[in-house]
Amino acid sequence: MESAVIAKGLEIWSLQTLLDISLLTGLVAMGLVLAQPYYRSLKNYLTLRVSVEIWDLVTVVLADIFLVLTVLIGFLVLNPDIMADIKIAVPFIPLAILLFATAMVLRLMYDGHRPNGKHFKDVLWLMFVANLLNVIGFSLVMEAPGSEYLETHPSAFWFFVKTYFRSNSLPHGLEVAQWTFYLTFPILMVVFFWGFVRAMKTFNKLKA
Repeated sequence: MESAVIAKGLEIWSLQTLLDISLLTGLVAMGLVLAQPYYRSLKNYLTLRVSVEIWDLVTVVLADIFLVLTVLIGFLVLNPDIMADIKIAVPFIPLAILLFATAMVLRLMYDGHRPNGKHFKDVLWLMFVANLLNVIGFSLVMEAPGSEYLETHPSAFWFFVKTYFRSNSLPHGLEVAQWTFYLTFPILMVVFFWGFVRAMKTFNKLKA
């Protein structure tokens, strides 16, 4: 019995830590994209053609890696069981996952990685709004003042936020989490399907 409690505690801690890491990777991905003009200016200090090409590749691929990692972790935690176990700011975090996933498809499948590309600014705006939702959800919901603070500093606002917008708060937070899942998960699947169809069309063009 005790070992089961410890195992469950480790599972919850691991998932919560993974979610927190994804909030940081989302910020890093946007920062790397925003810094593209800075990276291009640094190319003037590279003399070898090979080093210039490697520099261009690394600065683009790093942002893609962090973006994909953010989406994958988001997909992992966006399910009813995990949402009931760990504190997820609903609907903020799930909506951010949707926006990150859309940005990923545009960036990888619609030439959204080039600064002069058609969808580069669209990707930036999607990532900006997604990170804004994550910051609001993390600061105001997930890391809202604890019970010790509220005992000496009662606040109707913080009580309301922790009761209704934390996915593991019973019963209201769990109800909001369930409805958030019902709305966001099907849309996320549509985004993934959209990206898959676009990738298959690109493969067919390459074969032609």
